[in-house]
Amino acid sequence: MPILRLKDIRGMSAEDRDKKVSDLRAELARLKTMVRAGGAVENPAQIRELRKTIAKILTVEKEDKLGIRKKEEKPKRKKFGKETKTK
Repeated sequence: MPILRLKDIRGMSAEDRDKKVSDLRAELARLKTMVRAGGAVENPAQIRELRKTIAKILTVEKEDKLGIRKKEEKPKRKKFGKETKTK
């Protein structure tokens, strides 16, 4: 399962996000069922990653609904070197 970054999630339409959440929830349920049945999961960290990805998608959806979408700003760079004072 590839990792979804916020930039990718924000680029999706609302329908795509809904479909992705349902797919991820189905995958999560399948993995949890395997664990409860006593089977070995190939990658146990995948369960945590799925939960986090679902949370990211739901957070972006909520931001869109409330109209508080955060803009990704580039950090300001500090200028290094001597600063001269004028008298």
